[in-house]
Amino acid sequence: MTTFPLLPNATIGLVGGGQLGRMSALAAARLGYRCHILTREVDSPAAQVSHAVTISDYSEPASLRAFASAVDVVSFEFENVSAEGLDLLASMKPVRPAPSVLRISQDRIAEKSFLNGAGVATAPWAPVETLADLEAAARRLGLPAVLKTTRLGYDGKGQAMLRAPEDLAPAFERLSPKPLVLEGFVDFAREISVVIARGADGGLSAFDTVENRHSHHILDLTLAPARIMPPVDQAAQAIARRVAEALDLVGLLAVEMFVDPRGQVLVNEIAPRPHNSGHWTIDACPASQFELHIRSIAGLPLPPAVRHSDAVMKNLIGPEGMALWPKAVAQPGLIPHLYGKDAATPGRKMGHVTRLFPRGALPGDLGVADALRALE
Repeated sequence: MTTFPLLPNATIGLVGGGQLGRMSALAAARLGYRCHILTREVDSPAAQVSHAVTISDYSEPASLRAFASAVDVVSFEFENVSAEGLDLLASMKPVRPAPSVLRISQDRIAEKSFLNGAGVATAPWAPVETLADLEAAARRLGLPAVLKTTRLGYDGKGQAMLRAPEDLAPAFERLSPKPLVLEGFVDFAREISVVIARGADGGLSAFDTVENRHSHHILDLTLAPARIMPPVDQAAQAIARRVAEALDLVGLLAVEMFVDPRGQVLVNEIAPRPHNSGHWTIDACPASQFELHIRSIAGLPLPPAVRHSDAVMKNLIGPEGMALWPKAVAQPGLIPHLYGKDAATPGRKMGHVTRLFPRGALPGDLGVADALRALE
C-alpha cells in the first residue's frame, strides 16, 4: 500500500515516454525519486533518463499489472493513452491525476460540457455526428468556424477551417473518427495559458499567466509573463483555479485560453499534465512546472509557483529547428534544451531554448526578436 508523502527512492510510474516525461523524470531525480516509464517507443526521451522502462501498448493487461507492481504511484505525460488502461493501474496503485480527469481531457465534447457546467466560458460549440448536424450547426454558429475531431487531435491535427458552405461536406468526410465538434471562430487578440498544480490536500500553486504564439498550429514562442491588463490576468488565474478544483485534480493542469478584443477570456482546452507553454519555468523559476508535477503526485508540499526572471521560450521544431541547434548551444544568454529524439521529422518538437530577462524587464516584440536573433 502506498503511503504519502512518498519516501526518498520511491518509484514514480510515468505513462508515456516523450519529452514531458523526460523533464518530469529529471525533476523527480532531483527530489530523490526514481522513475519507471511505460511507453510503446524503444529508446524514448523519457526512458533515456529514467531508472526503468516497460515497452508495451498502453492497454495490454499483463504489462500494465507488471508495471503497477513495480511502482508506488502512477501519472501520465500526455493524453493519448488508454483511460481503461489507467483504470487497471488505478485498481493496483494510486493514479494522479485520476483516470476520470484524463477522460474529460481526451474528448472535446466531454471537455467543453464539463467546462461549461463548471461555469467556465468557451467558444460556442456544437456536437456533430452527421453532415446534417454540421449544416445545422454552421447555420447556428455562423462561418467561419472550426471543425475538429473530438479525440486524438493536437498541434493542429484533426481539424479544418470552414469558411464557406462548400467547405462543410469535404471536411466532414475527411475528419475522423466521428463524432466531431464544431467550434465558433474566435477573433482573439491573444492566446494565453496558466499552468497550475493542486495537491491532494486541495492546495493550489499557479504560475504566472503567459502569452503563446503559434506557427502552423504548433507553439512557437511563449512570453512570460503575458503582456495583458490586470483584469484579464486575474480572470485567467481565477479560471485555472476553478477548473482545477472542479476536476478535483491531484497533479498539474494547463489551461489554454483565448482573449478576445473586448478582454473576455474563453477557455480553448485543458491538459492535465506538464505543458509546452510551461517549459520556461525550468530556467525562470525556483521550482519548475515539472517539479510541481512530481511534488503534487508524490504528496510533497507545493512551493509558490513564482518566477525570479521574465522569459521567452522558443521551440525547436523539425529539421529547421535542429538546424538552429549549433547556434543555440554557442550563443551566450540562450539556455538550450534538447529532448534526445532520433529523427527530426517535420512538425516534431525536438527541443527548446529559453532567454531570461530581469524580472519586470520583458521587452516588446522588437526586443524579443533581437534576443533571438542569434538563431536566424
